[in-house]
Order: sequence, then structure tokens, then C-alpha cells
Amino acid sequence: MPLAMTLVAGAGPATPPGALDAAGWHHAEWHGVAPARFRPLPDGGVAVEGDGEGSFVWRRAQGGAECLSWRWRVDAGPPPTDLTRSHGDDRALAVAVGFAGWPARVTFWQRSQHALAQAVAGSHPLPRSALLYVWGGTGQEPARFPSPHMAGLGMVRVLRPAATPHGRWFEERVDLAADWRAAFGGEPPPLQELVIGTDGDDTRSRLQAQVDSLRFGPCR
Repeated sequence: MPLAMTLVAGAGPATPPGALDAAGWHHAEWHGVAPARFRPLPDGGVAVEGDGEGSFVWRRAQGGAECLSWRWRVDAGPPPTDLTRSHGDDRALAVAVGFAGWPARVTFWQRSQHALAQAVAGSHPLPRSALLYVWGGTGQEPARFPSPHMAGLGMVRVLRPAATPHGRWFEERVDLAADWRAAFGGEPPPLQELVIGTDGDDTRSRLQAQVDSLRFGPCR
């Protein structure tokens, strides 16, 4: 899948103005994949439903890399899939943070792939790197691994495998600066976007999930 179709693409056809836009979220689609259905939640998050579908919402973020906290739950989602592979890697939820700068050891090839994706995205500036936190997968994936769709510009952590009990809220808190250093080396660049996505098209899975109470703040 090209970089422009990944979670941090921020590309795709614009959705009509509505509740999502009023809440500050922008809905975007992957080429050739029917979009899931998102709606805003009272505390700034979103709920998503789908039947073998996938898409994502994004909003602007700014400031330095601090800690990000949220809560999430899955009531229905894909079965375990190998998230290190580029085909069949469905997941119930992903919370991704896009950054305005490159990894410390970015290559010419990576810059070229990003430039191709940017040409597809048009006027929307794409993040140059990303951290992705996932509910899904087998639970056997490495602690951190490159997204198979992002030309090495996105690093994935599985926080909750697909076998995590459904119907319960789970609290998360991640140190973005520490994760950046572990993933890419060097000091993290400024934040650019926050993205929430779901993907159930390969397994044709029913999706019902929520992410809420998203907060950036100091790590204590």
C-alpha cells in the first residue's frame, strides 16, 4: 500500500460538513476501501462502526512531544492478524501521531516515497514520520516494528492484541518523546496530526469501537 494510503496520509475525498467537522475531525478514505462510519463523542473522541470497511479521521496537533493519554474499547473487531505484513493486517483501532520532521537517519528513498505521497495528497501537508499505537494483531509482534506500509517512516507498538477482552474500557498513556527516541533516534520534531483509524476490509470483519478522552500533557 503506498504511503499516501496509510493512517497518517490525511488524504482522500473530503466528507460533507457535519458533526465530525464541527468536533474538529476530518474523515478520509483509503483508495479502493469502503469507508467506516465515525461519529464524535462528548469528550473529544470518536466512535466507529463498519462491516468489512476501513478509513480514518485526523485533526491538527501542535507543540512538542509529551505524553498522550486516552481510553478505548472494542466491542467487535477483526481476529488476530500479523501486523508486520502488508497484506491482511487488519486491526480494530490505531491511534497515530504524525510529526512535522524526519527521522534522524532518513534516506533519499524515503524522502522520495514521501514526495510521491505528497503529490497525491495535494495541499494537505503530510507528516514526515509517525508513531502508531494499535489495538489488534497476534500479540507476537516485536515490541516496536516498522509499519509495512510507510517506507520506514512509521513505527508501530501493539498496546492491545486482538484477543484483548471486548466490551471493556482500557486506559493508555504513552511517552511520545521516549518512543520517538527508541524508534528513530535523535530528538523528536514538533507534533503535526493526531489520527484514529480502523481497518477490517481484508478479513471482512464487523467493527464497533470507541476512542475517547485524548489528552496531550507533560509526562510526570
